[in-house]
Amino acid sequence: MLREYIRLIRPINTLASCVAVFLGGYVARTASWKQVTIAAISVFLISASTNAWNDYIDIEIDKINKPERPLPAGKISPRGALTFSFTVAAFSLVAAIFINLTGFLIVLAVNILLYLYSWKLKCTVLLGNVTVATIVALCFVFAGVASGNITSILTLSVTTFFYMLGSEIMKDMADYQGDLLQNCSTIATVWGKKISSIFVQFFLGMTIASMLNTYFFKNYHPAYLFMILFIMVPFLIYIILHTKENTDSQLLERFWLWIRFSYFLWFLAIVLGIGLNPTL
Repeated sequence: MLREYIRLIRPINTLASCVAVFLGGYVARTASWKQVTIAAISVFLISASTNAWNDYIDIEIDKINKPERPLPAGKISPRGALTFSFTVAAFSLVAAIFINLTGFLIVLAVNILLYLYSWKLKCTVLLGNVTVATIVALCFVFAGVASGNITSILTLSVTTFFYMLGSEIMKDMADYQGDLLQNCSTIATVWGKKISSIFVQFFLGMTIASMLNTYFFKNYHPAYLFMILFIMVPFLIYIILHTKENTDSQLLERFWLWIRFSYFLWFLAIVLGIGLNPTL
């Protein structure tokens, strides 16, 4: 049973959010690592709660798109997932109390937005995608609040917003069949996969531009630029070109996973860009 709850919270996505908070603290050169750690714990709990709630809401869609997940597979009951979600969300608020008032209000707002997303906003054209991208980008802002230094990491929030928005639209393309059968209105089901792919290409292109902008305006070490030019840019261009040519759901799902994993490579580039430059 424990294994199924671990699958329910989708640990890779949850881990990415926590790493983003610690990375934000590192970029901000914080001396308040205790506060940043509490913020990361709170984000972990928010992510776990949201994933459980999302699976509870999407159980019928997931019977088509993701029948192997714990709820549609019958390995966790809907009531069990709902109780787990609410309990973990409450703990995320308790943790945020120990940061500061601004941090608590951010966690409260994010919890509300994420519950609204799975309940109402997910089946909307672009609005749900923008909501998710904004919330993920807020991980860096939240880290800045905990660190006491927001301005140094705002460019990372902008890059994350574009990165996640392109990723979320691609996920809609991958989930097209199940969303269509459940009358879930997304950019893919309403405007079609071809138009959706144009949005993916645009936002991933903006991601590349934002990554390069970070180097030129933040005085990072050239190691950052090397990783962006020779790893991230070729990878994202590959995705951009092949998204235009392919509408196969399994392939799009694979691309979506690749984008999520590549997020960690960008994190590594940031660590090198700052860590190898003694003036930062």
